[in-house]
Amino acid sequence: MNLVRGKQTLLLAVLALASQPLYAHTGVGTTAGFTSGVVHPLLGPDHMLAMVAVGIWASQLGGAARWKVPLAFVGAMLIGAGLAFAGIGLPLVEPGIAASVFVLGLLIASSLRASPAVAIATVGLFAVLHGHAHGTELPLATSAVGYTFGFVFATVILHLSGVGIGQLLHRSRTGLLRLGGASVAGAGAWLLLGV
Repeated sequence: MNLVRGKQTLLLAVLALASQPLYAHTGVGTTAGFTSGVVHPLLGPDHMLAMVAVGIWASQLGGAARWKVPLAFVGAMLIGAGLAFAGIGLPLVEPGIAASVFVLGLLIASSLRASPAVAIATVGLFAVLHGHAHGTELPLATSAVGYTFGFVFATVILHLSGVGIGQLLHRSRTGLLRLGGASVAGAGAWLLLGV
């Protein structure tokens, strides 16, 4: 029952943040930037799967990794977005994002226990690519600051969801966590084939 209530609360929060106030004149306010930033990771299955997977893997690692790994992802994602905003291109962004889904799924499925430094470096590499994609896809006539706050907010929510899922499934000890990881890896393989 609490899981259902939590999902409903999360959905209501996302919908509330996605709504925009009405203005009598167009081009007023920066809500379009924030809203676009929130929606981008939520509507892209590659971004959504990777960001939830980061939270799940961080949960599996346990201890301080539960917050250090997602925080490292957000920091590296901001670096990638900054590169894109500055017009600095990166090679293989889309295949790298697809690979992130595949690799993170395998890490969850195998319950790989990496050191915090290795985990941070792994997610950091992928996060730069995700951030670069977000930065490259900044919609015209939107606030870059609002857009950045939006995709960071959505990323944090997805990471927290992943940590929660990881904790819940870890306690159940049913093997669902490994099955879920294998499913994410399968989705990543499919994305890699489509890239």
